[in-house]
This record gives sequence, structure tokens and C-alpha cells, in this order.
Amino acid sequence: MNGTIKPDATPKKVFLTKKTILEAEDLAHEDVYVKEWGGWVRVRGLTGTERDRYETSLFSDVKKGAKPDLRNIRSKLVTMCLTNEDGKHLFSFNDVEKLGKKSAKALDLVFAKAQELSGLRKEDVDELQKNLESVQKEDSNSD
Repeated sequence: MNGTIKPDATPKKVFLTKKTILEAEDLAHEDVYVKEWGGWVRVRGLTGTERDRYETSLFSDVKKGAKPDLRNIRSKLVTMCLTNEDGKHLFSFNDVEKLGKKSAKALDLVFAKAQELSGLRKEDVDELQKNLESVQKEDSNSD
């Protein structure tokens, strides 16, 4: 054996501490060349809080009968995942509309990488929509 772990081998059980978890550098990033923009960008995965904010942004005001709002779905995620080399965000939510006017091909490229690094799948959005529709039905039945 060459010292590699078999894919089905279970790693030694070592329990993490609160400190170990909170200090872990667990936000993945990748640098992506965007031909349409003429250079490289750094794409970072979302934090848990950022993912919640992103998912919430995909629906209109819940109090007014939330409905899916997929306008600028790509530029919203790209806004939240593009950083400079020091990890500071390049854009804020105020920039979503402007960024949405950029090349769809470029946005798709960065969007796909942001999804991958953040663990977002189309199924996650579908699940959110189902849960929201369920809440809406319960609210309308309680009137």
C-alpha cells in the first residue's frame, strides 16, 4: 500500500472543539479568468449568513404573500461572492442592477463557480419555493 486512504475507509474519529470549528479557514475561493471582462476575478463561497440572505432575496416580501423573485438571480449571487485578493467584497447589493447589465456569458461563468463554491444547487431554490408555498397555504387557511 502506498499510504493512501481507500475511498471507503473511515477516517479516525476526532471530535472538534468549538474553538477549532470557529477558527477553521473553511471559505473556499477560486480565481476565474473572465475573457469578457479582460482579467481575473476572485470568487468566494458564501458564509452561512450570506447564503440565508441570498436565498431570502429570491422571494418578494413575505408579509405581502411571498412569491419567487428571480430577477437578477445571477448578479445577486455574483455580487455576494466576488472579492478582492484580501477577501473584501467588490460589490454591495446596491450594485446588483448595474452588474446585471453586464455580459450574460461572463455572469454565468462566475455564477456557476459561486454556486459550486457555496454548495448551491437548483434543487435548493426549488425546495425553498415549495416551503414558501406551504407557508402561504397555511397562512391563507388561518384567515
